[in-house]
Amino acid sequence: MPTVTVIQPTLTEEKTAKIRCAAYCRVSSDSEDQLNSFMAQTRYYSQLFEDSKAEELIDIYADEGITGTREDKRGEFQRMMKDCRRGKIDRIYTKSISRFARNTKDCLKNVRELKSLGITIFFEKENIDTAKMTDEMMITIMGGLAQEESTSISQNLRWGIKKRMENGTIKMCTPLFGYDLVNGELALNSQEAEIVRQVFDCYLNGSGTAKIAKTLNSLNVQRKGKPCHWTAGTVKLMLTNEKYIGDQLFQKKYTTDTLPFRQMLNKGEREQYYYSQRHEPIISREDFDKVQKILNEHKKSFKGIKDSRIFSKKLYCGECGSTFKFKCGNNKNYWVCRLHDTESDRCSNKQISEVNVISAFIRLYNKLYFNYKEILLPLHTALQNLKLRKFSGQAQVMEVRKEIAKLREQSHVLARLKTKGFLDEAKYIEQIAGLTVKINKLQTELKKLTRSDDEDETLDQIEMLIDFFEKQDDPITKFEESEFESIVDKIVVINQHELEFHLIGGLKFKEKI
Repeated sequence: MPTVTVIQPTLTEEKTAKIRCAAYCRVSSDSEDQLNSFMAQTRYYSQLFEDSKAEELIDIYADEGITGTREDKRGEFQRMMKDCRRGKIDRIYTKSISRFARNTKDCLKNVRELKSLGITIFFEKENIDTAKMTDEMMITIMGGLAQEESTSISQNLRWGIKKRMENGTIKMCTPLFGYDLVNGELALNSQEAEIVRQVFDCYLNGSGTAKIAKTLNSLNVQRKGKPCHWTAGTVKLMLTNEKYIGDQLFQKKYTTDTLPFRQMLNKGEREQYYYSQRHEPIISREDFDKVQKILNEHKKSFKGIKDSRIFSKKLYCGECGSTFKFKCGNNKNYWVCRLHDTESDRCSNKQISEVNVISAFIRLYNKLYFNYKEILLPLHTALQNLKLRKFSGQAQVMEVRKEIAKLREQSHVLARLKTKGFLDEAKYIEQIAGLTVKINKLQTELKKLTRSDDEDETLDQIEMLIDFFEKQDDPITKFEESEFESIVDKIVVINQHELEFHLIGGLKFKEKI
């Protein structure tokens, strides 16, 4: 009889990995009570996972004193979502849906994205776990209630402000140049008031707004503690402000009724409230009316000139980084660096004609139209190969890919068995459904392992560029704004003779003017 020798194991079995959890908390104001709530939430989540054997706390994401109605205003929330996309988190804990979002659309969008990444959320107050598919309807309802609550609070606040406007008890929140704020009312600041009078006198004596702004900057005139930077626009706002004659017009802007709340210029959509002789004036009504007459005459002199905005927030100065602003003169449109326009000694980049920018774009567009296969396709292939080489050596990635390949092969085998009559329809559907669930789960895991936000975005945008030019029938002979918006991210004005076009995907091309 053979002798049996038992060889003891040398490796211990790996412990089951803990679920990586994150906590998100938020308070909606900077008041002391809310800050206490903020600290309590942070302390609560820190202690919650201390003794847990199945879960571990990765990080606490906490937005303090920030609105819940606007997702883009919450920096910590955005950081959490980014970490989720990078595969750092498996589960999120939050106090309630109203803490997570007060906008139903954003709430559901984020929940669905997280679910697609295999990440679940537990809302403690509502006892809702997104790991259960049936809870999505409950999330919709509760998200709607949270949104309604936020809208109701906003409407109540606006109603109170409106009533104070109607009965004349509204108080100022911030003073304007020339005044100080005393108990919610404007009180004359003698030093600043004298500067206001000089600005009005200069304009009445023929000086333009740009020249006045340059003078104020040279004299280092501070604007309520802000850095000294006067522009033609800020001077014009001063010249048109009725508060300098002792009057006040309320509700020049209004907030929209629906989420996300936005401030809009009131062009007649809402009531306005005009108070006469509310505080001590700086400028006489006679001089103020003369200034308004001159401003209106200037406005009429530009009537008929095309007010172009096609390159708004698209043109940047290559010397100082400022944006370019639109101007017109002698029936011509041109763009000029904002810093050069106010302080030419700080930036030497001069104005450029809009016609020249348009011509440069048309030339660049047509070059890409005829040569995109030689430029964009090889670049896209090289980036894909680089990404594949980066991740191909990772053992875990390779194992997941092999497992996906095996499951797909099983799917093909089942399909062949069904075709030959060895497997009935019901059994085939049942087994294929099981394989599909496994494949989807592995693909989610693979996406987490190989995800690189910047590389993926660059590849996607280059694919968009290729797709864009493949769909074009002919080169262009005139400027088309839709084509420009589709492919150009921004334009850097190197000087009066050269532009650098920054296309989507991070591509840069220089073009002579």
